[in-house]
Amino acid sequence: MAEAFGQFQYPTPPLAVYPEEAIQAHVAFLARRRSLRPSEEYRVPTDEEWQEFLGHFERRKVSIGACGRAFGTPCIHEHACVRCPMLWPDPAQRDRLVEIRDNLLARIAEAEREKWLGEMEGLQVSLAGAEQKLTQLDRRPPNAVVDLGIPVTTAPSVPRQHRPEERT
Repeated sequence: MAEAFGQFQYPTPPLAVYPEEAIQAHVAFLARRRSLRPSEEYRVPTDEEWQEFLGHFERRKVSIGACGRAFGTPCIHEHACVRCPMLWPDPAQRDRLVEIRDNLLARIAEAEREKWLGEMEGLQVSLAGAEQKLTQLDRRPPNAVVDLGIPVTTAPSVPRQHRPEERT
């Protein structure tokens, strides 16, 4: 197997090679699991079902990113996305997220001033979520394009005695 990867100049061959027994055991597991499930689950979906599935992903787009919750599951945070760990914030919406955080800080100050303790508690949960999303964005590496340059190939050096054009 190592010789198949020799042309790529790996220091060691890739280790994502599984023993045949592991693959066969997994295939057998899938076959057993499928045999226990109702056969109607393995039918071709109707056009309506397929459109509903595709629509799921469109409906997961929100103002500050995309919701990563599974297909067909309800929102457990009642659409308070900034609190949800399933929200994947969009780097392009960082300014909006900062604005949300700043607004939450102002609302917390107002709630504190007015002695709205219940309101203050909920706003602090949202503030923690907004700050967590900003930290998550700041930890992501930038999507910078790395210029690898144009590969340069050189002709292999051929010993003089093997050059056909120079034979006499």
